[in-house]
Amino acid sequence: MATWRRTSAHGFTLVEVLVALAIVAVSLLAVLRVAAQGSNHLGELRARLFAGWVATDRLAEHHARGDWLPVGMRTGIQRQGDLDLGWREQVSATPNPAFRRIDVFVFEPARPAHALAHTVGFVTNPAGGGR
Repeated sequence: MATWRRTSAHGFTLVEVLVALAIVAVSLLAVLRVAAQGSNHLGELRARLFAGWVATDRLAEHHARGDWLPVGMRTGIQRQGDLDLGWREQVSATPNPAFRRIDVFVFEPARPAHALAHTVGFVTNPAGGGR
């Protein structure tokens, strides 16, 4: 007489495997999305780095030349790396007549309202005063 013994099955069912694969697929999609966002931000960070250099260069140039800038605004475009970046300098008087404040804003020429960098510096009057 044959007797049947039930053996306990070891392993996963097909449904369990499909659920696990679905979880892995969703996780991988989330990782890919984060990686894509990171690469988009890389271009913005690079532009901000170059913009900071342009702003610092503008101030360093005025200090090196000993410029005494008139109060008002000046604009221009400077190339840094492979980017053309616009800059705007707002020169304003200070309570001390021997100093002028320079605010340098750097932006992409297509988006002048979106400053990538903003640097503030001061220049002194080589003549010693007067407005």
